[in-house]
Amino acid sequence: METGASETSAYGAPLAGGDFDFVAFIKQPQTIVRLLSWVFAIVVFACITAEGYANQIHSFELVCVFNGSAAACQYAVGVGVLSFLGCVSFLVLDAYFPHISNAKERKHIVTADLTFSGMWAGLWFVCFCFLANQWSHTTNLAVVPAAVAARAAIAFSFLSVPTWGVLAFLALRRYRQGVVDLGQSQADFAPDQAPPYSSATPEGFHQPPFSPSNAQPQEEPGFQAPVF
Repeated sequence: METGASETSAYGAPLAGGDFDFVAFIKQPQTIVRLLSWVFAIVVFACITAEGYANQIHSFELVCVFNGSAAACQYAVGVGVLSFLGCVSFLVLDAYFPHISNAKERKHIVTADLTFSGMWAGLWFVCFCFLANQWSHTTNLAVVPAAVAARAAIAFSFLSVPTWGVLAFLALRRYRQGVVDLGQSQADFAPDQAPPYSSATPEGFHQPPFSPSNAQPQEEPGFQAPVF
C-alpha cells in the first residue's frame, strides 16, 4: 500500500481547509435549515411590528392585538430579532468554519451553536404558546384587520420550533464527531517495509539487536600482532 499524508477531520470538516465552495455551502443541511429559521424570524417580528398594534375602540391609544398584552408583542419581537441576528452570525461562522485550523476553536463554535439552537427552540415554543393563548382571548373588534398578521406570527412561531430543534440536532451530531484522525495506521505498512523496532515481545523482553556485551572484536584479515 502506498503511504500518504495523514488527514484530520474536526467536528464535521477536514482541518486541511480549502477554497470556499458556495454551492456546497448552500447544499449543507444546516445552511438550508438556518435560512428557513432566518425567514421565519423575519416573518414573526415583521408581522407584529407592522400590524401587531391597533387603536382601541373610541381611543387613539395603540395596544397589542394579542388581547392587549404588550408583553406578548414585546416577547415575540425580541425573540424574532435575536433569532434573526443569531442566524446571520452562525451563517457567517458556517462559511468560515472549514478555514479554521484550530480544533479547540471549532469545538467552541459547535458548542455555542448547540446551546443557542436548543435554547431558541424552547423560546419559540414558549412564544407560540403565549401568542396562541392571548389570541384565543382576543375580543376587540378593532383588531380584525390585523387578524391575518397575528395568525401568521403564531404559525411561523410554531414552525420555528422544529427548525431550531433540527439545528440543535445537527450541532450535537457535529459535536459527537469530535476530532477524527484519518491518518495511516501501523497495519498499513507495505510488505517490503519493516515496522518500527519495538522492544516488546510475547515473552515480555527482547534484547536489542546490537549491544556491547554481544559485540566480538574482529581482526582485520592479513594482520598479525608483532611478537616481542
